[in-house]
Amino acid sequence: QVQLVESGGGLVQAGGSLRLSCAASGRTFSSYLMGWFRQAPGKEREFVAAINWSTAYTYYADSVKGRFTISRDNAKNTVYLQMNSLKPEDTAIYYCATRRISDNKYTYWGQGTQVTVSA
Repeated sequence: QVQLVESGGGLVQAGGSLRLSCAASGRTFSSYLMGWFRQAPGKEREFVAAINWSTAYTYYADSVKGRFTISRDNAKNTVYLQMNSLKPEDTAIYYCATRRISDNKYTYWGQGTQVTVSA
């Protein structure tokens, strides 16, 4: 049973930084893509960033490129999202998710962690 557990959310002022963590368990993820998504109140969930677990190749939404960095620690089976230069519009619940690289939709999701950026 795959489990994803996010942590690291909180309240931060605009311009500040936070690092989110996603601890993954239940299988080996060598052929998986690990992603971060977010959902703000009244809005649809949107893609933020993803990383190929094997190659460490990364993907970013244009809205976070240059400010957010996704990375992974193989030994800890953990994916991180370093968020710098945060803006109020980054306020959302952030979710970790994973899928096989060959699949076209994310299969497993975490419970989410709240990020609030004050102006």
